[in-house]
Amino acid sequence: MPGFLLHQGAAVTCVHAGLATPTAPNPRVLVSGMPTVLATVPYAVAGCTFPAIAPGSPPCATAQWTTAATRVTSNGQPLVLVDSVATCVPTGTPLIIAGTQPRVTAL
Repeated sequence: MPGFLLHQGAAVTCVHAGLATPTAPNPRVLVSGMPTVLATVPYAVAGCTFPAIAPGSPPCATAQWTTAATRVTSNGQPLVLVDSVATCVPTGTPLIIAGTQPRVTAL
């Protein structure tokens, strides 16, 4: 299904309210004046409130996208859509996309 493209300024959190941000936004494609996000780029999660699983191992430290656009790419990599799915490491919980730009859609 088509969905809006995710961009660097999109509101993304882990399920425990930690703020998630892309580690390397894609400057080759801009939407609403901000870089988009490639599915191959991991997200860093900060401020996760879930208790630590093991001492010295913070919960929801990173997240990796498992689904993305199937027909739209940049630099040969699929772009992330508002309905894409990401899994947090080490908890295995998903990211929540709360808001993104409402102008550009992809499939």
